[in-house]
Parts: sequence; structure tokens; C-alpha cells
Amino acid sequence: MSFSAAIIGRPNVGKSTLFNRLAGRKLALVDDTPGVTRDRRVHPARLYDLEFEVIDTAGFEDAAPDTLKGRMRAQTEIAIAAADIIFFMFDAKTGLLPDDRTFADIVRKSGKPVVLVANKSEARGSEGGVLDAWELGLGEPVAVSAEHGLGLPDLRDAVVAALGEERAFAGDEQDAGEDAGGVLVGDDIDDPDAEPAYDETRPMRIAVIGRPNAGKSTLINALIGEDRLLTGPEAGITRDSISVDWEWRGRRLKMFDTAGMRRKSRVQEKLEKLSVADGLRAIRFAEVVIVVLDATIPFEKQDLQLADLIVREGRALVIAFNKWDLIDAPQQALAALREETQRLLPQVRGVQAVPVSAETGRGLEKLMDAVLATHRIWNSRVSTGRLNRWLEGVLAHHPPPAVAGRRLKVKYMTQVKTRPPGFVLSCSRPEEMPQSYVRYLANGLREAFDMPGVPIRISLTASENPFAGRARKRK
Repeated sequence: MSFSAAIIGRPNVGKSTLFNRLAGRKLALVDDTPGVTRDRRVHPARLYDLEFEVIDTAGFEDAAPDTLKGRMRAQTEIAIAAADIIFFMFDAKTGLLPDDRTFADIVRKSGKPVVLVANKSEARGSEGGVLDAWELGLGEPVAVSAEHGLGLPDLRDAVVAALGEERAFAGDEQDAGEDAGGVLVGDDIDDPDAEPAYDETRPMRIAVIGRPNAGKSTLINALIGEDRLLTGPEAGITRDSISVDWEWRGRRLKMFDTAGMRRKSRVQEKLEKLSVADGLRAIRFAEVVIVVLDATIPFEKQDLQLADLIVREGRALVIAFNKWDLIDAPQQALAALREETQRLLPQVRGVQAVPVSAETGRGLEKLMDAVLATHRIWNSRVSTGRLNRWLEGVLAHHPPPAVAGRRLKVKYMTQVKTRPPGFVLSCSRPEEMPQSYVRYLANGLREAFDMPGVPIRISLTASENPFAGRARKRK
């Protein structure tokens, strides 16, 4: 991108609305409640012929450093230092407030180019607020409506004037999006007989989820080695799903921090519902999902429901037992937790469960090793020849049961999907095949082809009868 722009201002002036408008997607949560945004979010943006990175920030408030609002302000100050230009936004409808004047002084001292953005200018009586903004000494205010897309041409011209044409148009990059879907979840396999090597250079998407106050943001900060996400003792600090780009041993990764997910019956407020929905989208977009459990109170019902949701979505699952520094007898506790993991999550037998401490940094290397190993298994392929040689032995040792006095015949098996592994089993009367036998085959596949801890899909199909539909000929 040619430059980066940070949107700052008081709470509830429309920063996230403008961020979504420039990003071209509804990424940041927007609500009438002040202070919805808490972490800073970065995303590629386009403003007509300008391509740049836009940074959404928390509402700028005057508060003590050790408070939540103070920590949010520190994140905004980091965004100001990292940006090439600042969009200082105020509410033209309400006019300037004392905090606007205080924060204008902070922006002026930063020495960065500033564009003064008068939002909500479509409201009746907003003209007075726009004129009052001249007293800030930050140049001519640009009247816009982020919600309705008004005034954006003037905003574009103001950016070019503040940066200069050479800086504003220096270098262009394009961003691509991804999507997923299908009956058998995963990527299609073109050649069922091929077993291509695992691509270790391919970027990976990782989502971190869990109950509130399990330590998700602290864990990501510990992994990337900086205070990128807002943390603290308060439960439910994170609201948006924030993506962080970084590298681990030379491999590009995108990590998604998500809001804590409580039981559905406890989620009543609209804002929390939006946060949970944003977290669920992050799960569907990710390849590997790390479920962070509080090691002092693990495996509550919500933890198991989250793990089951990940499996049903076809994502690769890794469990992190956080706050391990608070456990008195770690060896005995780890053995008990791993045994409980296998008992409570039989649908992903062999799932990786790693004890970590985000506070002290313990176990982070092992956690990432588990993520990479699980991702490799999630991408694994088995050739049709190997599958059917294995299936032949299974059928000889344990054939499918008879249903209504008639034996079920299994013809062959082939893998048609990866990410997660998906197989098609050709058999007679697939609608009568017992699910217990399908689970038996899935567990056999795990053991025979070393695929622990990932969802395995088996779809049943009837073998084609070349004589079906023909009338029986009489002699």
C-alpha cells in the first residue's frame, strides 16, 4: 500500500462506519453504543483512485493509564505513531467538545499530516459544527457522511493535498478474499491417485476462540511478541474479530482474535450478539482454530459446544490449556486433562492439547508445533489404491452388518476432498448403512493413515447398476 491512514476521534463519532466504507466491507462492528471499538484494526482500503491501509481505532478518551479506557487510548496513540496521515474525525451534528480540542493538540504535536473530517454532516444544523472546526487550526474541515457515503470526493482531494501526489499514489497492491462452502466441506481433489507434498510456504489462517477471560488476546500478544491487542483483568474486553499478520519460522500467518463466547441463553444484548456472530465468521474463515481453555476451570459445557462447532464446520482443532502457571501439580493435571479430552471429544480422537501460559510464555513453541502438525494432517491426501487395499483388509476382518437379513456390500472408497479429509464410500443401500459402522471406518482411517485430531467426512453413495431400468426379457 502507498500509505496508511489512522481514523481517530472521540467515541461514537462514526470512525468504524468510515472504516467500513473505505474498506468496502462491514468488518468493524457498528452500534449506537459509545466505545464499541476497543482494539485497532488494519485493512486495505480504496478511496476512488487511492489505495492505502486504513486503521480503525478506539474512541480517544482522557483517562488514567491503568484503566481500560487508558489502555484503549494507548492503542490509539500507537496507531497515530504508525500512520502516515491522520483522519481526525468529529461529530458535526453536536459540534466541538472540550475533548476534541484536547485531542487536536495531541494530533498536532505528532507532526503527521492531518485531514479534519466532519462526520454526520447530512444532519440538519450540522453547518455550524463544520464552521466551528476551523478554530482547531488543523485546516479546512471536510464535511462527510460515512453512513451515506457523502463527501468522499472531497475527502480524496484533501488526502492528496495533505500528502502530495507523489506520496499518495506511490505503489499499488490488491487484496483478495476467500470463501468456502460445499456439501462435503473442503477442497476438491483433481487426481484421486496423487499424494502431493504438503506446501509449507502457503499462508495459514488461525482463529483463537474461547469463553470470556480465558486469555485469548494475551496469548496472541505473547505469540507475536508485542502488545498488539487490548488485554486486562476485565472479562469481555475484545468485541471485534481482529486479524494480526505475522510470521512463524518464515511462514506467513494471519491470526484472528475473537470475542469471548458465552452460552447462547446468556447472550441478550445486541452488541454481544454482533460480537459472537463476528467470531463465528472468523471460525468459518480460518483453517486452524485454537480453543483456549482456562486450565483452572476447563471443559465447561460452552467449551465442548465450541469444539463441536469447529468440527462441524470442518476446521482443524487445537486445544490450549491456558493459565498453566496457576496449576499446582502439572504432571497429574495434564494426564487427567488429556484423558478427559479424549473422552469428551471422541469425534476428533487424538486432538492436540497443549498446556500454555500466555502470561509467562511457557508452552508457546509446543502450541505452534501442534498447530502446524494439525494443519498438515488437515491437508493430507490418501491415494485410491492405498485406501482400497486398507478397505479390503477391514472388510475381511469386520464386514458391515446385515440389515433386514441382507448383507450390505461395500464396493470401493476414494478421497474426494481435503481441508478436511473427505471420502466417498460406494456401497449397496447407503441409506441403511449403520452410523456406528461409518464411525468405525472413520476411526480406522485415523489410525491407518495417521490422521488424528481432524474431522473426517465419509459420504455414502450407491454403486451404479448398469442394468437398472431395463425390463427383464422373457425366454
